[in-house]
Amino acid sequence: MAPIRTYTDWNTRPSNKEKQIEPYKHYYFICEGQNTEKWYFERFIDMKKQFSISALISIQYLEKTEEHETWSDPKKLYELAETCRKSGDISFDPKHDTMIIVFDADIYEKREPSSFNDFILEASKTNTICLTNPSFELFLLLHYENSFNEIIFPNKDKIIQNDWVNYGTEKIRYIESMFRQKSGLQPKKDPSIADLVKDVSNAIQQEKMLNNNIWSCRGKLTSNVGIIIQNIIDDKCEEYR
Repeated sequence: MAPIRTYTDWNTRPSNKEKQIEPYKHYYFICEGQNTEKWYFERFIDMKKQFSISALISIQYLEKTEEHETWSDPKKLYELAETCRKSGDISFDPKHDTMIIVFDADIYEKREPSSFNDFILEASKTNTICLTNPSFELFLLLHYENSFNEIIFPNKDKIIQNDWVNYGTEKIRYIESMFRQKSGLQPKKDPSIADLVKDVSNAIQQEKMLNNNIWSCRGKLTSNVGIIIQNIIDDKCEEYR
């Protein structure tokens, strides 16, 4: 059995008045973080109707379990994605379905650029790569109106450096400190960060002011999370109609 637990809106809490439509296309998210990304993407799944996402689409979050729960290295995520794809525990049609691997690129900032490019080249053959540099908190900050001009751009050098800083009695990364100052939330401990999903349109628009090219993210504030979310919202599955 694949080491994952699946979260989806498909065939859950159906209304007696609503006919369940068998999905023709699946988007699967598998993420580096154990909490923050889980809360965020599960809420996105819950809000599928609010975003007018096609009923022909199923969005599923693949939660790591057992000994794989703490896996965060992108190469390990890729390995797990391949296992899920081939295990038969999820319905995956390579002609139509998409596996999305979500991770932070900061792990590669101090490594040889070739190691990152080689990994992206290999993983993107069968998966969609969704990344942030330095981390997912950068994407979360974008949900706040005008946060790019007021917070991100004035501190861009410190954010990409992302050193450890003192925050009260804790030591945390700089980008997390910026997010916590703005939101009052601890992203790894507070499930209410999922409430930000309702403002994802802000994030999608402001993300355009960052680097979106995953092949050229070294030393650059980068995110393509909003692009991938927008692509799912815009996918009307016309080929199946």
